[in-house]
Amino acid sequence: MAEASSPTIWEELMSPLNIVLIAIIVYLVYKIVKSNFEGEVTVAAPPPRLPKLRKDLTVAELKNYDGTQPDGRVLLAVLGTIFDVTRGKRFYGPGGPYAAFAGKDATRGLATEKVAASETEYDDCSDLTPDEIASAKEWEDQFREKYDVVGRLLKPGETPNKYSDDESEEKKTQ
Repeated sequence: MAEASSPTIWEELMSPLNIVLIAIIVYLVYKIVKSNFEGEVTVAAPPPRLPKLRKDLTVAELKNYDGTQPDGRVLLAVLGTIFDVTRGKRFYGPGGPYAAFAGKDATRGLATEKVAASETEYDDCSDLTPDEIASAKEWEDQFREKYDVVGRLLKPGETPNKYSDDESEEKKTQ
């Protein structure tokens, strides 16, 4: 009886399947080594933080803070409180999914879950249901946790408060 000869290592390596696998391994090793020797990618520095803003605004004044001005500041109001949401500019700034709220009173839109801000001079939101008011309050709480409070949204005829630097820091720590 003749014994079947077992293939040599060279014959094993030269099988079509093994050639394909070796080629894949060599390619992956090449990519790993190449990525280790490439220079580091430079990441653009974040834009400088804007100075804190602390003042009360009318609806007309608030419209100037929609992110299209040279400083790029974005403000919005919820339940009469104005927030600086510039840090969330990719959401609230021009082109963002919530850009409709930028520079406006967002209370009605957030309460009714419609991405549209009030276009009236001053919206007292008195026609919102209790559930909608509760929803707006939840949004206000979330904004308070994440963003700086700028001041109050003034009703027609209301006079703005004068804020000092000490007062704004005191309010923040409370």
